[in-house]
Amino acid sequence: MTPTLFPGIRIDAAEIRIVRLPLLTPFVISTGTMTEKVFPLLTLRGEGLEGYGEGVMDLWPDYLEETQAGGLAFLREVVLPRILGQSFASPAELAAILDPWRGHRMSKAMVEMAFWDLWSKALNIPLCTALGGVRDAVQVGVSLGIADIPTTLERVGAAVDAGYRRIKLKIKRGHDLQMLKAVRGAFPDTHLTVDANTDYRLGDLPLLKSMDRFDLDYIEQPLAFDDIHDHATVQAHLVTAICLDESIRSAVDARKALVAGAARVVNIKVGRVGGFAQARAIHDLCAAFDVPVWCGGMLESGIGRAQNIHLATLANFSKPGDTSSASRYFKRDIIEQPLEAESGLMPVPKACAGLGVTLDREYLGTVSGQVEEFRR
Repeated sequence: MTPTLFPGIRIDAAEIRIVRLPLLTPFVISTGTMTEKVFPLLTLRGEGLEGYGEGVMDLWPDYLEETQAGGLAFLREVVLPRILGQSFASPAELAAILDPWRGHRMSKAMVEMAFWDLWSKALNIPLCTALGGVRDAVQVGVSLGIADIPTTLERVGAAVDAGYRRIKLKIKRGHDLQMLKAVRGAFPDTHLTVDANTDYRLGDLPLLKSMDRFDLDYIEQPLAFDDIHDHATVQAHLVTAICLDESIRSAVDARKALVAGAARVVNIKVGRVGGFAQARAIHDLCAAFDVPVWCGGMLESGIGRAQNIHLATLANFSKPGDTSSASRYFKRDIIEQPLEAESGLMPVPKACAGLGVTLDREYLGTVSGQVEEFRR
């Protein structure tokens, strides 16, 4: 069955629930500390099937401007009333409903990703096949939060022993050069990157230049979340590649950044950019520029983790992503299948069509707060 002949899926109902998953270890970055992952989970129902989309917007606007409160209001009041009771033959048809509304990319991504899951289940194919993926397992690294040097060295050693393909260290002003010197001295051959989460300024260029001596694969998002121009200035003075994360929200942003020379690597987070279609557009654009991409993570549960894994099967995801083993973060996940990496490779989940995972409904009920049902 081809998408052009597919009769369409009528969306009969939707559910939004707020899930709270405690983290095994507090996760510290330059903007704050997380002790639990609080996220909205959207379910779309139609044709006897369910599709899932995990939201990545935070409670507060400390990553990007979008928040859970605003995003969920947008879904309740604007999007769901327009799609419930309607039939869509493909994600592209659904996009026509979402595209006219400005911003709210993370909220749109929830709907778009849930429909991709629903659609690929209706076609009885894995999501990676629907997306055009080319591999059955993806390379993964780890992202290590800010900690003192001894703790960081211990964590890096454990990740290296586990076979992860890349170690990413969170940094901030005052917690950078000494830590890098210690880690690189102890692990001279490890693929190492750093992520500043926007903590530096253009005036920190001499400090950023000094990171060239640590043989980093890239420095991720050192400057402001909305600043492509100054990243181009920094990149022109560095040997080390700049990787952009927060600054890239669309293929247009990616084109402007690459033309300006603001980055030589791009982190694609499907929730940040509005869903799989925009993520594929960025992926394809970067491939045309011969710029590698990788799949970033936002401490997702098994639903969001599976979404990332399927996306990362596309050909230009040539650098290890952040989709490491779920057991590094959660004592128990909300899905029944363990998503665990082995020797730095994460298998694509294929327990069923679509995302390839099923909900652990009993546990999900214990970690869910507000649950809202929507019907036409």
